[in-house]
Amino acid sequence: MEKTAMFSLLLLLCISFHAAAGSIGVNYGRIANNLPSAVTVLKLLKSQGIDRIKIYDTDPTVLRALGGSGIKVNVHLPNELLYSAARRPSFAFTWVQRNVATYYPQTQIEAIAVGNEVFVDPHNTTKYLVPAMQNVHAALVKYNLDAKIKISSPVALSALQSSYPSSSGSFRSELIEPVFRPMLQFLRQTGSYLMVNAYPFFAYEANSDVISLDYALFRENPGVVDSGNGLRYYSLFDAQIDAVFAALSALKYDDIGIVVSETGWPSKGDRSEIGATVENAASYNGNLVRRILTGGGTPLRPKAELTVFLFALFNENKKPGPLSERNYGLFYPNEQKVYDIPFTLEGLKGYSSGGSKPDTGGRRVSVPVAGGGTVSKSAVGQSWCVASRGVGRDKLQAALDYACGEGGADCRQIQPGSTCYDPNTIEAHASYAFNSYYQKNSRAMGSCDFEGAAYVVSQPPRFGKCEFPTKY
Repeated sequence: MEKTAMFSLLLLLCISFHAAAGSIGVNYGRIANNLPSAVTVLKLLKSQGIDRIKIYDTDPTVLRALGGSGIKVNVHLPNELLYSAARRPSFAFTWVQRNVATYYPQTQIEAIAVGNEVFVDPHNTTKYLVPAMQNVHAALVKYNLDAKIKISSPVALSALQSSYPSSSGSFRSELIEPVFRPMLQFLRQTGSYLMVNAYPFFAYEANSDVISLDYALFRENPGVVDSGNGLRYYSLFDAQIDAVFAALSALKYDDIGIVVSETGWPSKGDRSEIGATVENAASYNGNLVRRILTGGGTPLRPKAELTVFLFALFNENKKPGPLSERNYGLFYPNEQKVYDIPFTLEGLKGYSSGGSKPDTGGRRVSVPVAGGGTVSKSAVGQSWCVASRGVGRDKLQAALDYACGEGGADCRQIQPGSTCYDPNTIEAHASYAFNSYYQKNSRAMGSCDFEGAAYVVSQPPRFGKCEFPTKY
């Protein structure tokens, strides 16, 4: 397990190390009778640096409160309106006029979720989904808003026929021709993306005997190799998202991106809801925020910039179902945090979620595949080891001395007059020595730790003109 200090001051390095960084939003659900006013919620959002939210309606009080705030908003046309929006273009036009055009651009509406998990809707609204999306888009065109506001529809992972291994990802066969192909074509034509609701908690809860909790919570673990493509996954979240990417690829829609419209972990649950604890919720959401804001994409799509909406802003006391449904909140209704996690890069400074593993991409390994062949090794997912400046000079110096001494790292290049002597800083020299040790040990798990003084990155470090090797 990586030590808790390993992430200190990652912000200072991730800007240069990671080419693709995502963004974090929060779902603002309101199925409760004890929530603060929209104006109070706005103050809470701003105090936490949350600049993107998704709501499940178009409540005027909320949209007016957000006006002029600079916070980006996703609004929702609910399932019960799909029939009318699909059958009557005039209804879609009026809906957009009253619920979108009236508030834009003062309220920065960036997307409309048309329906939500329609394929599991008991009212059987699936056949109205794509026509409704098309009519809502036509209304945006009339208001000249189509280039500014995207349209999509959140789908649950139950829309997949296969999701394990990730490389076998495919959509349910009965939905492909009537829904997915026309919807994906619509998303392509309008430059939009697929919204996906992904909950590793559900998979872990149902399979805790075979799924590692560390794997579900982004913590240090040996990873799981996909037998189809040889990629190694270190988190269930990445595996789930890549299953959707694989499903898109199977239909030749590799150009369609993904926004994770919901994900989260409950802080409390019924006795049968394994893993629903405050500690696990803090670990999942805290590690996920760090994972997304420091970039790196997924093993299958390493350059993807994911936008992820955490579920949810508040515990909602009127939600039906098991106890967990009322305990996904990041905040209690009195605005106190259920647990402490950051939401911004600035907030990540000095933050420790207790033993998470930095994303290192997907390293290909030699594994059996169908037909008896093998997947060869490649440079995909190379990684480097660098110093954590925030642990202090003394700790870095002690770790540097160990690496260059007993550890056997090749430190010749950081001696005076050598290629990597400049910049002559403890961070640069320690990073070079740590990386030498890490690579000499074949990037073995735990070889980039130095008692919390180092961590792994997936982009080449940059210290002056010094080049960090990937093998010795």
